[in-house]
Amino acid sequence: MFEDTAIDFMGIRRMAAIISAVFVVVSLLSLAINSLEFGLDFTSGTSVRLSYSETVDVSNVNQVLQGNGYEDSVVVSFGSDRDIRILLPVNEDVAIEDQATQAVEVGESISALLQSESSSEITLLGSDYVSAKVGQELAEQGGLGMLVALGIIMVYIAVRFQFKFSVGAVTALAHDLIITLGIFSIFGIEFNLNTLAALLAIIGYSLNDTIVVSDRIRENFRRMRSGSPLEMVNKSLNQTLSRTLITSLTTLLVLFSILLIGGESTQGFAIALIIGVVIGTYSSIYIASNVILYMNVTREDLMTPVKEGGDLSDTP
Repeated sequence: MFEDTAIDFMGIRRMAAIISAVFVVVSLLSLAINSLEFGLDFTSGTSVRLSYSETVDVSNVNQVLQGNGYEDSVVVSFGSDRDIRILLPVNEDVAIEDQATQAVEVGESISALLQSESSSEITLLGSDYVSAKVGQELAEQGGLGMLVALGIIMVYIAVRFQFKFSVGAVTALAHDLIITLGIFSIFGIEFNLNTLAALLAIIGYSLNDTIVVSDRIRENFRRMRSGSPLEMVNKSLNQTLSRTLITSLTTLLVLFSILLIGGESTQGFAIALIIGVVIGTYSSIYIASNVILYMNVTREDLMTPVKEGGDLSDTP
């Protein structure tokens, strides 16, 4: 579909770098000033786990709770389609030492309420008070997990391609994550465990896109007899444009479907991935490729090394 395109992507690389820098700075400022709107997964509250004898309709459960005084509750599925977890904010009128007892009572009340509104048999699996310390540990572990993932990715790209490509790939991934978090901070969108999972998925999606482009750049550097690095990068981006757009559009179709019909519990996940796919597609073109040009990648960087004493019988 785009085999004969000759778009000068790198012709506006400086403008793209400036725009990206502005977005990253604004995102960092918002994260520093406003922080994130952490959901109950990362703050103190009550976690109630229930098991149904039949498949449970999460939206129906949410409606029942909303109509019976639990307006701030969050209902999510876990394990199987018969298990749900209900998260409720902490009751500020109850002393900290009494929160655990209060959580048990809340769990029993919710279980009885839902049983009265359902034909399925409901079993209360547990009702626990989750302290803010646990939420803080989850946030720290999630952040550490992303940093470890970026470090491993940098080593992998350096081994498979070249160090300059690894810097470009990790810069693009950091760019995607910071801007995604910045948008959540600016608009006050709730950040929960589903959103954290989406961020890790963004790393995988953006990395895959970047590897495809990087592989074509390396191939063209080795195959093309003439042309500057900028021309080779532009050629590679045009050659992978069709694949990039088709992959992004089909992924977005699925994500918008999840956003529209998936219910409240999956909204944060879908929003984060939609932002990540759009920004990841952009960064694989204008960030990762831009960085390797700024680092002055050359044909020699990507040439396959010749072993000393190798077989030269076929050399003309």
